[in-house]
Amino acid sequence: MKTTIITLIFTVYFNFTFSQTESSYKLTEDEIKLCKLINDYRKSNNLKPIKISPSLTKVAKIHVDDLINNQPVKGNCNMHSWSDKGTWKPCCYTDDHKNAALMWSKPSELTDYKSNGYEIAYFFTNGATPEDALAGWKSSYGHKNVILERGVFSKSHWKAMGVSIKGIYAVAWFGEELDTLPETK
Repeated sequence: MKTTIITLIFTVYFNFTFSQTESSYKLTEDEIKLCKLINDYRKSNNLKPIKISPSLTKVAKIHVDDLINNQPVKGNCNMHSWSDKGTWKPCCYTDDHKNAALMWSKPSELTDYKSNGYEIAYFFTNGATPEDALAGWKSSYGHKNVILERGVFSKSHWKAMGVSIKGIYAVAWFGEELDTLPETK
């Protein structure tokens, strides 16, 4: 019974919609779970939880849809790439991070969020789950550093996070500024 009440409170707290200036991008149960898993992992490493950002969640959901529908992952373009089939600037994100600024600017390009965003991405051919996504990120030095604010991200101090899970993809976006859009329950 106690677990059910905690789950219900968590679900009500994180199952928000966006203001009328944004499209309705509600978090799914899997996305709520992924947020909780990320924040639990941070807590186990003595870090504060990150607030859920409507803007970064919107960016995450748009990007997952782009990955699924337009498949910008081709040749040297990895999962941080964006196709030329949307209202955004296309980006071929390569392992040398040459086009990183095009990915980092997506939050301000697609929403009113004025800070850069930093994405971690995961895929699994049998379908992405919250547990598998976090396990994959924890096993990757670079992705773990993003979540735990280590290495080149040691001065980041994340204040906002958005996630999306759909099909074979899961992405999480992190930002250094609080989102100005209010969370509504």
